[in-house]
Amino acid sequence: MPEWLQAGGWGLLAGSALLVGAAVGYLVRVPRQVVATVMGFGAGVLLSAVAFELIDEAHEQAGMLPTVLGAVAGAVIYTGCNVLLARHGARHRKRSGQQQPSEEEQAGSGTALALGALLDGIPESIVIGTSLLGGGSVGVVTVAAVFISNVPEGLSSAAGMRNAGRGARYVFGLWTGIAVISGIAAIVGYTLLGGAPAAVLAAITALAGGAILAMVADTMIPEAFENAHLLIGLVTVAGFLVAFALSHAGG
Repeated sequence: MPEWLQAGGWGLLAGSALLVGAAVGYLVRVPRQVVATVMGFGAGVLLSAVAFELIDEAHEQAGMLPTVLGAVAGAVIYTGCNVLLARHGARHRKRSGQQQPSEEEQAGSGTALALGALLDGIPESIVIGTSLLGGGSVGVVTVAAVFISNVPEGLSSAAGMRNAGRGARYVFGLWTGIAVISGIAAIVGYTLLGGAPAAVLAAITALAGGAILAMVADTMIPEAFENAHLLIGLVTVAGFLVAFALSHAGG
């Protein structure tokens, strides 16, 4: 199988977890504390993946400067886009309660939510694609981390969309589209960066890491803390350690 197609398959697999989570969140009345606890676990998983699979990898590839510049750029780009989308109704896109506005309350919020979900998923998918460059194997830990964290993201967001009055066609159409785009983004990451020098690849990896870290702090941790604040530290550390163990399983 061509490696670009493998990249797309892994990206699609990781993105499909959003659809799995959305199905549970939309069709089942999961208690908000359970949603928040799973979200905290997913945040810990992503924090570990950023630290040990992305930032550390970028540093090993090209040193401190490209890593720092890439991570800062990723955080700035993500935050800037997130601020714009928040003004149009996507501020609470990962919240499972009543925080999300309906289309009647804020026109265009549905589109903003879709773009926000896309913004959250693209950096992860690009990294999955670039991990195959140079004949390497896919970053299994990165895929696992993205998959595990995507389930609570989809679950919480879909529950909030249901509470805002959005129908099943919108919710499942959105997450199916995001899953497909995740696969495409992984292919783009593989094909466009195939001939890039190590410093550029390191900067892109760090950029994704910075964007993911900003996303965790801005959207996942608040949802987890709001409804499971007495346990959030424990479950986040548990997620972190699970991903850390996976990253060292072959060592």
